[in-house]
Amino acid sequence: MKTSALTTGATARAWIGLGANLGARDAALRQAVRAIAALPGTQVLHVSSLYRSAPVDAGGPDYLNAVAEIATPLDAHALLAALQAIEQGAGRERPYRNAPRTLDLDILLYGNQCIATPQLTVPHPRMHERAFVLLPLAELAPEQVSPAALQAVSGQTIDLHHGPAWLNAT
Repeated sequence: MKTSALTTGATARAWIGLGANLGARDAALRQAVRAIAALPGTQVLHVSSLYRSAPVDAGGPDYLNAVAEIATPLDAHALLAALQAIEQGAGRERPYRNAPRTLDLDILLYGNQCIATPQLTVPHPRMHERAFVLLPLAELAPEQVSPAALQAVSGQTIDLHHGPAWLNAT
């Protein structure tokens, strides 16, 4: 079987960070999960609870954050391009670093791969500094988050906004 440059030829498991702090945040995150599930050959396996936190290194309204675990045949760079298209479709603009956003989708982990290219770094380079990434990730994949990492972010304010059923809310 021949595979394209956009697919790995096998299914990879990846964890995607989802966030939004502008507009209808809950709805934007639900729509993002649906859009990810619609990517070619991609399955959303699990979605964490929804958490609320203040922006890190930025101003603006509080964020809502979650993590989705997916299985996808897309290679990491093709997945990144697809996630950026979903962000753009949700009105994401990038006027400056850490600007408030209608939608933010980050590849946190892509299998057990370490990737360092100008376009993509995996594992996400700042994920271990952020409670809004580690708490929902630990909910889905506790083996991916060490107790020391959770302790290191324990001073950051983060609140459970909705349990796992948030995805089905209207």
